[in-house]
Amino acid sequence: MNNEISETGNDLLTEIAVAYYQDGATQEEISKKFGVSRAKIGRLLKQARDEGIVEITVKYHPVYSAKIEQRLIERFGVKRALIALDQVDEDAQRMQVGGLVSNYLAQTLKGGMVVTVGQGRNVSAVAHHMGVITPRDCKFVCGIGGIHPRGGRFNADHICRQLAKKYGGSSETLYAPAYAENRDQKQAFMQNATVKQTLDLARKADMAIVGVGDMSENSYMVDLGWFTPDEVVQSRLNQGVVGDFAGYDFFDIQGLVANTVMSDRVIGLGLEEFRMISEVIAIASENSKPMALLGALRTGVIDVVATSVSNALTVLNLDEQMKNLSN
Repeated sequence: MNNEISETGNDLLTEIAVAYYQDGATQEEISKKFGVSRAKIGRLLKQARDEGIVEITVKYHPVYSAKIEQRLIERFGVKRALIALDQVDEDAQRMQVGGLVSNYLAQTLKGGMVVTVGQGRNVSAVAHHMGVITPRDCKFVCGIGGIHPRGGRFNADHICRQLAKKYGGSSETLYAPAYAENRDQKQAFMQNATVKQTLDLARKADMAIVGVGDMSENSYMVDLGWFTPDEVVQSRLNQGVVGDFAGYDFFDIQGLVANTVMSDRVIGLGLEEFRMISEVIAIASENSKPMALLGALRTGVIDVVATSVSNALTVLNLDEQMKNLSN
């Protein structure tokens, strides 16, 4: 057999994936069968996973999952908790959590729904999760402006377009930057008729998908240059800010909105506007986010929370400890 097998042939990728994952053949046996090196078989198996030909779902005992979910429902009044197994690396964790949210959307989205979409790595992971989706005519609307030039696939607009492509629906762009240089510039954008029209649609959505950010001088928002490390540190130290909701409102550990210099520069929906949306899905996969997640849950805005086992347990323990200290 020709040793130079194209890595783009889905038939071949499927055949190799079936042999390895379903039939239990070793990579050594597969390499002999196809006349290629073990290293190349490894690359082809990775390609099969990357292209969605193979979906790996790690399952754990449903009683374990249900117990954690029930505790979160009782403690914070959420409707659902989507809990992913802990992963060693951040990207893998993001993919696991994103996969759970993607599966949840596949079960709950109905034709004609409007979905407000946030920004960031976690929301992007949902849009880029591979899987079999039944098309439905939903509209995905940006709940925050755009990022240029480094935001790329983490832009709300890019995520909306990807979701629309995935579900066969449509998307609507918010024609404004996510973060203005100052308050006056923000106000000018917010008064623009086109911006108003999109935000009005976003406010009236049936569902929202947003990320929860943590207040770190190494955070995504600092990395992109929206805020300086000093602004983030001062907000954390002086106002007790522990996180942000959908990139807009910054809150403390009690879930109360803190008015910071950063708040006056965001172009998008605020926390109270999300409160009016009937189902808000909030995602926080990284293990640096328990404090931010606790504050976000205490806002009372979240209906469905998606995170990891360790984050969920840490949030529950933190909440319990803080209640014990206050009693």
